[in-house]
Amino acid sequence: MHAAEQLNPAAKMNGGAAMAAMLANGGNPQQPSPKGPEQQLQGACGPNAAPLLPNSAKDNKNSATLIKKEGTSSGKGATSSSTDPERDGIRRTQDPKTLRRLAQNREAARKSRLRKKAYIQQLETSRIRLSQIEQQVQAARVQGVLLGTGDQQHQGLASGPSMAGVFDMEYARWVDEHSKLIFQLRGALNDHAPDNQLQVMVEGAMAQHHELLGLKAAIARTDIFHLLCGVWASPAERCFLWLGGFRPSEVIKVMLKHVEPLSEGQLLGIYNLQQWVQETEESLSRGMEALQHSLSDTVASPELAGGNFMGHMNLALNKISSMEGIVRQADGLRQQTLHKLHQMLTIRQAALCFVSIADYFHRLRAVSTLWAARPRHDEQGQGPPPS
Repeated sequence: MHAAEQLNPAAKMNGGAAMAAMLANGGNPQQPSPKGPEQQLQGACGPNAAPLLPNSAKDNKNSATLIKKEGTSSGKGATSSSTDPERDGIRRTQDPKTLRRLAQNREAARKSRLRKKAYIQQLETSRIRLSQIEQQVQAARVQGVLLGTGDQQHQGLASGPSMAGVFDMEYARWVDEHSKLIFQLRGALNDHAPDNQLQVMVEGAMAQHHELLGLKAAIARTDIFHLLCGVWASPAERCFLWLGGFRPSEVIKVMLKHVEPLSEGQLLGIYNLQQWVQETEESLSRGMEALQHSLSDTVASPELAGGNFMGHMNLALNKISSMEGIVRQADGLRQQTLHKLHQMLTIRQAALCFVSIADYFHRLRAVSTLWAARPRHDEQGQGPPPS
């Protein structure tokens, strides 16, 4: 009893209030008190006493308040401990100075890459131009030798190789240099190199063809017959030789088989060029044929048996000089054809054009090599072929 009263004083106070209410009603517990519950509590506990709450409600309220405080405290601590680094990182990332510095670093890295790329392209361009200058110097030196104005002793030609031999050696060197450039051009196409790099290589190929024309012009003035007979070329190339070189119309046909796609405007321009080239070829061929017939008639003239021998010989020499002029016109037609194709095509198409032309002549030289190395019937012990 005493322990219960000590543990629950609020219940004892409530019991006293109920007893006082019974006495006020004359000892009748069934008659309700005229005072309300709050007035009864106030009268029992005094006018200044605070109203008493049930024990269970008060305990629930205190527990809820304590749990709320603990939860809020523990939640704040957990949130602070888990999100503070992220907030700091976001705060640092969103800092204007940091963003500006990152943007400057990215821009500096981009400019550095562009400078490096431009520097590499400049080195490649300088190397190709240097090679072109060396080729032009060598071509000028050889032209001086062929024309008899060069210093043969300083060029290692004091032993006196013929002018035709010098041209043959220079043509072999030209083929080797041109093959190297075409190999680089093919590699650039396969690697999808930028147009400016392809442009430099295409111009280098054009310069090499111009150099070859200079060598041929020099030997034409010195020995037109050596140039016309084509002994400086491979046998298969010689089979298709036309006035000391390739037929421009044949080059156009080769290009059309390999360069794709072509627009309607490009096709129309190329077909018009092909028609003009074929007409010019026919005109030059007729002119050369007429000169050959005239030279043959001059040499076979019966008047040479008389006293006018030197007069007829001078006439024959003039006709040979006219042959040189036709060969130079044919070389000019070859150069114009390449220039016009270069103008009609895009950079990549022009690169493909030069690669296809070089491959065509390379295959002709390969056919010549294979033909020369073929097994003979007599070498196989079968004797000569039946007649």
